[in-house]
Amino acid sequence: MELRGMPVVKKMAEIDRVAVEELTAKGVIPTLAVIRVGEREDDLSYERGLMKRFDSVGAKVRSIVLDLDVSEEKLIETINECNEDKDIHGILLFRPLPKTIDEKKVIECVSPAKDVDCMCLENIAHTFAQDNEGFEPCTPSAVMEMLSANDIDLTGKNVVVIGRSMVVGKPLAMMLLKKNATVTLCHTRTKDLKGICQKADIICAAAGSPKMVDASFVREGQVIMDVGINVVDGALCGDVDYDGVKDIVEAVTPVPGGVGSVTTSVLLRHVIRGAQKSI
Repeated sequence: MELRGMPVVKKMAEIDRVAVEELTAKGVIPTLAVIRVGEREDDLSYERGLMKRFDSVGAKVRSIVLDLDVSEEKLIETINECNEDKDIHGILLFRPLPKTIDEKKVIECVSPAKDVDCMCLENIAHTFAQDNEGFEPCTPSAVMEMLSANDIDLTGKNVVVIGRSMVVGKPLAMMLLKKNATVTLCHTRTKDLKGICQKADIICAAAGSPKMVDASFVREGQVIMDVGINVVDGALCGDVDYDGVKDIVEAVTPVPGGVGSVTTSVLLRHVIRGAQKSI
């Protein structure tokens, strides 16, 4: 079975549209400020997708574009203006930033209450504490949304997460634990990675290595969540060899069209939550 993202996106949109209507009736329109330095094509493409997704439910995206040679002081000033603007409920800062800017310093200037993609340390701490405070990273949240939408019960399941980044692997492990899964956090240097994966009920591949999870990693009955986004010979592919595993496992997400398509809906939901808290 192929687990596609769009059915999940549509389910989320139905709920989010009602929430936006209720907020709009109170004079509050959920608004995301996108701060972009320069004109990177991948940033522009993602921004266009964001605008389309937000517009579909009546929310807004405010684009703030700065020159590539912008000073660190000017960027921080821009972030602080967004922090203080009551009509902005979420801030997304496109990265990487120019090398002349201290990225860590700039990120920590974003108000945790508007840090809808979990960039700052306070929200990272909330994610690891799993205390239902702050905002969790959008990509691992999208994995959890897809598992839930497809009625995949995690209680007691053995889940292998391949990848140890702070963006996906580590926070995803915490989210899975909260749902009573037994989690093994692996990476590309894990000894006998294939053997560990073969014993799993669910594999979440987020190592950033194109098609590394092939038929030798999997068995019948497994669910495979492919979080990888790679470009090989000009084409997008995930960390899973989709064609090699699709006829073996019970379910697998495609790339593109899988987890990645849900991330902007998670971001939208975070902005809506920020707007609700602002009232």
